[in-house]
Amino acid sequence: MFDQYGTVVDMQGGLREAAALYLQSKGWKGNPNSFVTWWRRTHFENSMIDALLHREHMRYRDIGHLSVDQVLNRAGIEHSQEEVESLVSNIERLKCFPEVPEALGRLHRDFKLVVLSNGDPDMLEEAKKHHGIPFDRVISVAAAGAFKPHVSTYTKAAEICGVAMDEILFVANHEFDCVGAKAAGMRAAFIDRRRRPFAKWPYQPDLIVGSMTELADLLVERADAVA
Repeated sequence: MFDQYGTVVDMQGGLREAAALYLQSKGWKGNPNSFVTWWRRTHFENSMIDALLHREHMRYRDIGHLSVDQVLNRAGIEHSQEEVESLVSNIERLKCFPEVPEALGRLHRDFKLVVLSNGDPDMLEEAKKHHGIPFDRVISVAAAGAFKPHVSTYTKAAEICGVAMDEILFVANHEFDCVGAKAAGMRAAFIDRRRRPFAKWPYQPDLIVGSMTELADLLVERADAVA
């Protein structure tokens, strides 16, 4: 089971490319990479606020609109709501990290591949056209009514897949997602692309690898040994 944004698809790189063109058109002289980092951090903070309110689940897209508007205001960039929506829509067109298609193709011979994403169902459906990975199932946290790492998102995903929690290896490039999956009862693999030490949480990943290729190498070797 995979996180999508930032694990399967290159969110930072894809949004940086889209934002750079927009920011240039606005005459903004700052660093587009920093802008996207602000955007993503603000989005994460707002999604956590939404989860902790225990009210009606806010759509990922709406959290995105709220967050991009905040960041543009902080940067002093005049903008319209249409521009905000256009920037957020780039999330639906993100491409995979280069090594992902081949690695997941090898994993698919031995394992069912599932996505569990904070994205809205329609956003994830649209994304299929652009990342091209034939996942067996794509699950939105909307089914649980909360954003990851709320425990209900992982338990609901296991329920939908019809398997026990400890039969799932959750794969993410994000520490918070691995912690959430482990705390919920899943196994977890941390894709450490950014070469950052994993904090001393009581919920440590079962595997730490540097890339999806390394994960595929390891799991395919284990599957072959069992066979």
